[in-house]
Amino acid sequence: MSKNGSRCFALLIFESILTCLCGVAALYIRFGVEAHAVLIEGVGWLKILLLMVVVQGSFYISDLYDFRMIRIRAVLYLRIIQAIGLAALALALVFYLLPRLLLGRGVFVVSLMLMLTTMIYWRVFVMWLIGHPRLAERVLILGTGERAVNVAREVLEQREVGYQVVGFVGDDPRLLGKSLINPRVIGLTSELETLVNQYHVDRIVVVLNERRKPLPLGSLLDLRLRDGIAIEESASFYERLTGKISLELLRPIWLIFSSHSRFARMYKHWRRMIDVAAALVGLIVSLPVMAVTALAIKLDSPGPIFYTQERVGRGDERFRIVKFRSMKTDAEKDGPVWARQADDRVTRVGRIIRKLRIDELPQFFNVLRGEMSFIGPRPERPEFVQLLERKIPFYSQRHLVKPGLTGWAQIRYPYGASVKDAMEKLQYDLYYIKNQSPILDVIIIFETVRIVIFGRGAR
Repeated sequence: MSKNGSRCFALLIFESILTCLCGVAALYIRFGVEAHAVLIEGVGWLKILLLMVVVQGSFYISDLYDFRMIRIRAVLYLRIIQAIGLAALALALVFYLLPRLLLGRGVFVVSLMLMLTTMIYWRVFVMWLIGHPRLAERVLILGTGERAVNVAREVLEQREVGYQVVGFVGDDPRLLGKSLINPRVIGLTSELETLVNQYHVDRIVVVLNERRKPLPLGSLLDLRLRDGIAIEESASFYERLTGKISLELLRPIWLIFSSHSRFARMYKHWRRMIDVAAALVGLIVSLPVMAVTALAIKLDSPGPIFYTQERVGRGDERFRIVKFRSMKTDAEKDGPVWARQADDRVTRVGRIIRKLRIDELPQFFNVLRGEMSFIGPRPERPEFVQLLERKIPFYSQRHLVKPGLTGWAQIRYPYGASVKDAMEKLQYDLYYIKNQSPILDVIIIFETVRIVIFGRGAR
């Protein structure tokens, strides 16, 4: 798990406890000494757990565990108010349908007010804590080329992850003192141990791909074993930092020797059974939505309800993907083109179902037929695959696994409609192929649900 992911998980656990404490405090405010009996005899602790689950779910849906979304304090306040409001509506509905779950008259309102106040003050403190330079891990980059600068740029763009680049170290004396981006070149490779002590370095990131001289293995070994300095190859650091694999830093040998746990390997064997079960559940749950969608498409514009299109699957095998038709029947009279922002080929109903991803629901049948998985890289059209394989290195590696209904690239990057976008999404696809696991799949499913609810990233 990345450092950012570890922070989010720790924050989720702590805030879950904080939410429960607010519920308990509300009970004591309302009932005084009788609150203990309500907690134990009245099974109040189970009701507080329900309160916690709903509130934390609302925080997750409101992006409060994505630090990139809440860098501005005003945005943070609005998101917390939005999350508590959403939780209040959800809980009000639950209590209306199941009144026996109520903790007691007034406790619901008091607990939500306590949570709102507590969470605002707590999150302001967390923002200060994470962004404080003295608490950040101090990183020294061994390299001075473009790749080293790109790694530093990612750290600067994600200040909330708790890293601070103190500078670069290289072999060229002419670069000493030169500012490559914001940090500057602070010394030479021969001075590595002195620089680590002088700048109180916690981690050294080694950019291997651009070095023409041998690594200072003696110094690195002493720093690692004697001083406990963390030393990491730039591709691995970049992967943990961004949740994607840099094509620029990637070396095939690094992927070849990457390891998976036994549990992850077992999970791969069970994937087909999980896919079939998930697709069947998805079909049953979505049948009413699909029936309404089919009727709306038929009434909105002439043409078929469903649309099939050839795509490339695992092992470069071709198959026909099934979707609800969201465009006019003559949308590709001039040949295949990528979808555009505000595409005029999209029908009125098409705009709605594309925004809510309803047009993708018939692909449950592709999953049942074994052509697709529930989670994986999105399948691309053969015409675009031929183009992208010529222009983008390692593009064919995304066909090592089955394509999916949703995937890591879909939740981390908006809709792509160019070679540049395809290259960016490939980096996320490679990350998923390398790191696929049950935990990552659960994260993707939750993120997909949140994206569908808010209708983000569609065209």
